[in-house]
Amino acid sequence: MMIFPKINLHIHSTYSDGNNSIREIVQKSIKQGLEYICITDHFTNSWKANIIPNLDTKEKMEQYLTELSEIRQELIEDSQNLVLLKGIEVDITSSYDYIMKMISPQDYDILLFEYVESVEGVGFVKNLLLNWKQQFEKINEYCIFGLAHFDPSYFEYSSLGILMNFLKQYNVYFEFNSSYPQFYSQRYSNFFHELQANQILVSIGCDSHDISNLDNFEEPLNMIEFYALELNLKRFIEILRTRKRYYNTI
Repeated sequence: MMIFPKINLHIHSTYSDGNNSIREIVQKSIKQGLEYICITDHFTNSWKANIIPNLDTKEKMEQYLTELSEIRQELIEDSQNLVLLKGIEVDITSSYDYIMKMISPQDYDILLFEYVESVEGVGFVKNLLLNWKQQFEKINEYCIFGLAHFDPSYFEYSSLGILMNFLKQYNVYFEFNSSYPQFYSQRYSNFFHELQANQILVSIGCDSHDISNLDNFEEPLNMIEFYALELNLKRFIEILRTRKRYYNTI
């Protein structure tokens, strides 16, 4: 097994449905020796908006991003071996116009799409990415896009080629999410074979809602090794490292 940094790129804070503040998450992450973390609080105006707290106003989003920037700068000044990334988890059952109005991808290091469950969902995300690329120059130099807790069963028997072409063309990564181990079950071995064959990026997120489970990345790492996807993860880590120059200035 290759040696990888300790990463958790899917964490929720009190800005949405997490139990802990960003500062508490950072302090615990330092104690646990994590090297890359991403706060990815919820964004939605679908049915979920009435159930969970989320980033539902421009003012709240600005406060969220400002706090992340301030704490990240403190980490840099203190020479901490932890990179704090700015993220957001976008519910794609939200309205297209609402997403376009509220989100500027250049404000984020990682943008996760949740509920990509059909070819129509792939098309929805593709349209977002195409529109953003027209509006914001070189967004891929700043923002990395991924699929949150993606369920391969929706594409197991049909449309797998469409999905792989999309992931490859737009450099969208698959998240090994330790809160949803059923989504990297061996029953989906063909799906993971296709990830390897198409050189699709993979990463790890714990979907942490409490600081008690920030470091649940051992099983995802084992499954990445099992599916021979170490090089896919290595490429993802290399992207994170090359972009670190931006993290030091934003």
